[in-house]
Amino acid sequence: MRVKFVAGNWKMNGSHAGNAKLLEGLLPALQSMSGFDCAVCPPYPYLAQVRQALRGSRVALGAQDVCAFGNGAYTGAVSAAMLGDFGCSLVIVGHSERRALFGDTDAGVADKFVAAQQAGLMPVLCVGETLAEREAGTTEAVVARQLDAVLDKAGAAALGRAVIAYEPVWAIGTGKTATPEQAQAVHAFIRGRVAARDGAAAAAVRILYGGSVKAGNAGELFTMPDIDGGLIGGASLVAEEFVAICRSAVRH
Repeated sequence: MRVKFVAGNWKMNGSHAGNAKLLEGLLPALQSMSGFDCAVCPPYPYLAQVRQALRGSRVALGAQDVCAFGNGAYTGAVSAAMLGDFGCSLVIVGHSERRALFGDTDAGVADKFVAAQQAGLMPVLCVGETLAEREAGTTEAVVARQLDAVLDKAGAAALGRAVIAYEPVWAIGTGKTATPEQAQAVHAFIRGRVAARDGAAAAAVRILYGGSVKAGNAGELFTMPDIDGGLIGGASLVAEEFVAICRSAVRH
């Protein structure tokens, strides 16, 4: 059985004082748990503060994005090597907000995925459809296109050393959540798509659900056979909520 994984994506939120208070509420509770993996992904300016707070804890440090290029004349960018040097062990690539607001393409996301792995980071690859795409019945086609870009660029075996996060765009920050059955159907499709190229990678890859996961629905989602945890947005900024979601991961 795959070990559950819960990652908190703080998005563009936080302050030194707010981060300290949040981590004071999170870490003692998370330290008392076992049987699952956990990470938090703060904005770049707070990586140093959060790294210091996480020292000696069971919580890993991640970043929210990475540049596909290495060191050089790329003003404003942050390379995978820099993130690794800063203590990050994972990085989110292809989040729907990056795709929609900053123009990240499928090919560009695949390049970021490869750059992350080459630097020793674990990519958390986000895929998912908009409401219009779901209503048009093209969910699987959209997810397949996003996934295949990485499979073609990195090779199927690389997915066995990564995490995939299915995040239906229509359920992010809206309060709407895919039913456990809807989420499971897409997770099973994703695993099957990987399995068609590499069965071992499909068995190993953890597929998280990201779309308004809260303490109240996490348990039901995590019981699904192909949902291996969650990529948590807003709820990761509330210590009690995030801890409760992690408890659900332990139980299921």
